[in-house]
Amino acid sequence: MPSAPWGTEGILRLMAVHAHPDDEASKGAATTARYAAEGVEVLVVTCTGGERGDVLNPAFEVPPGHEFESLAGKRAVRREEMAAAAAALGVAQHWLGFTDSGLPEGDPLPPLDPDAFALVPLEQAAAPLVEAVRRFRPHVITTYDPSGGYPHPDHVYTHTVSMEAWDAAGDPARYVVDGGAPAWTPLKLYYNHGFSLPRLRAVHEAMVGQGLESPFGDWIESRVAREIPERPVTTLVPVAPYFAARDAALIAHASQIDPDGFFFAVPRDVEADVWPWDEYELAATRVPAPTPEDDLFDGIRGTEVAR
Repeated sequence: MPSAPWGTEGILRLMAVHAHPDDEASKGAATTARYAAEGVEVLVVTCTGGERGDVLNPAFEVPPGHEFESLAGKRAVRREEMAAAAAALGVAQHWLGFTDSGLPEGDPLPPLDPDAFALVPLEQAAAPLVEAVRRFRPHVITTYDPSGGYPHPDHVYTHTVSMEAWDAAGDPARYVVDGGAPAWTPLKLYYNHGFSLPRLRAVHEAMVGQGLESPFGDWIESRVAREIPERPVTTLVPVAPYFAARDAALIAHASQIDPDGFFFAVPRDVEADVWPWDEYELAATRVPAPTPEDDLFDGIRGTEVAR
């Protein structure tokens, strides 16, 4: 796979690690668009090609010159979608090159295919991410919490691989590769949070109050009934001016995102009014970082470590 870009000396750098193409558009996309627009170097790292994802947009048509029947065909289409999404966000993007595990369904769950990302031994799966961290030299990394955000094996494993890279990238004795980039120690690591109960309730109540149909009512009730523990949100990044870039990135993933579907069910003016933030959990830090925060680079900006 092509190497991750070298990070530029003296510029703040953010790496967002995701499981599949389209995850970068639905999780923290407005944040990456904002920071890129402000001059931060932003690199989206995509662990798999999304080859086993189903078509989720009923209006999707396979682009001319492509086929969508084989894993290779799907991979090619989704690469083009990813390039368009990255352009919409104004970010760079890097593939780790692993194969989508698919979402197993049934009871009992069927086994994963032998080439699945989630079955790759940890050191083999983490090695290209460690090298990407060492080349790009991010000050901040975002990834998924231990649950993956939802129980897709690739999302869960993305967390595992990200934590391995967080721990290992700064240790020159680990993941030694001839000609590889020198060790680099990232400073802060965050988990993406997209749909906290406070956010769901705020948007739901605003829509109901305006006589609109909310997409979140049943979801709120089911989460409360199941007593799903809420993870702490430590950091709210204001991003409302970048909702349009986020939406453009979503629409770029034409095989996955229905422009009349869930992600567009909330009017943007309502969202901007009641929840103009992306949510994060500060999971690890190597610099002083009192919370709550409104900036992923709190504790880094203007310091000697911002190199």
